[in-house]
Parts: sequence; C-alpha cells; structure tokens
Amino acid sequence: MSENPVQALFHNFEQVANFVQHHVSNFIGNLQSSGPSGKGSVNASIKVPFAKTKSSVQPIDAVLKGKPSSPVTKEELGRSTWTFLHTLAAQYPDNPTRQQKKDVKELVQILSRMYPCMECADHFKEVLRSNPVQVGSHAEFSQWLCHVHNVVNRSIGKPVFPCERVDARWGKLECEQKACEIIGSTSIFGKI
Repeated sequence: MSENPVQALFHNFEQVANFVQHHVSNFIGNLQSSGPSGKGSVNASIKVPFAKTKSSVQPIDAVLKGKPSSPVTKEELGRSTWTFLHTLAAQYPDNPTRQQKKDVKELVQILSRMYPCMECADHFKEVLRSNPVQVGSHAEFSQWLCHVHNVVNRSIGKPVFPCERVDARWGKLECEQKACEIIGSTSIFGKI
C-alpha cells in the first residue's frame, strides 16, 4: 500500500464523519418535517448538505440548531451499535491476520464491559458466554454476529433476521482505492 497508514486512518475518520453528518441531518430533517403544522415544513437552517468540504466535520450545534437536545434512547444506542458492528463485520477480511482477530475479540469484550447501558452490557456478557466470538474469516464473523444479534432480538421480543441474507444487507462499503479495508495492525505505533 503506497498510502501512509495514518493518512488512510484520517481518510476513514473523514468518511465516518461525513456518514454521521449525513444521517444526523436526515434524521433531524425527518423530525422537523413532521412538525407542528404536519405539512412537512422543514426549517432550511437545519439541513446540513452532504457535500465534500475542506473540513467535513461541522460543529454539532449547527446540525442541532433549533432542536431541543435529549439523551439518546436505549433503542437508538442499540441500533447504532449493531449498525457499527455489522458494518465492521462486512469489512472484515476473508483471511484476517492474528492482530485483526485479536482486535475484534477485544472490541467485543470491551463493548460487553463499557457499554453505556449496564442492563444491555450484562445481557451481552451472558450471550457471549454461551456464544464465544468467532473471527476466523469474514463469513464466520458475519454469521456469528448475525446469530448473536438474533439471540438479543429474541430476548427483547423483536423479529430475527435470516442470517443467510447478512451479506446482502450489510455488504462491503463502496470505498475508493480500498480505503475502508481494515488494516488491523498497530505495529507502526509501537507499544502504547
């Protein structure tokens, strides 16, 4: 790879920031469009364009202007977390390195300890005890994650997802020059 790994990391952060900015803008626009009049009037100052700018990260108050702030709900947090994990699994390589396997296992364990919803974290720990993380390949990790997500969905009365369709639902991101592939090694940074 001719590109500096740190540049690739910053490029990925920029893409994530654009993604979040776009979806927050759409979410806020949808909330505002069903406002008090019910006629779909959207305050134009709320919309944040999904465009490439010199600095793609906008101040959060520009995105939330005019909207009362409220804490994220448990459901929103769960949906966002599952979206992140399934997207990660979709990018996970067919032949991961030892470091990539270790990193994913650590990430899942950290989530089970640090998740902001303690009830959810405790339940996830139980699920992990019965379903240890499987990270041998893209297919194995994606299928394991789908299975675990379905275990959680069953426990909260939600429908399960057919795991044979996981790649169709959570396919690889479309990134230029393979910029969103998982690099999986921190050896250039040394021991921290």
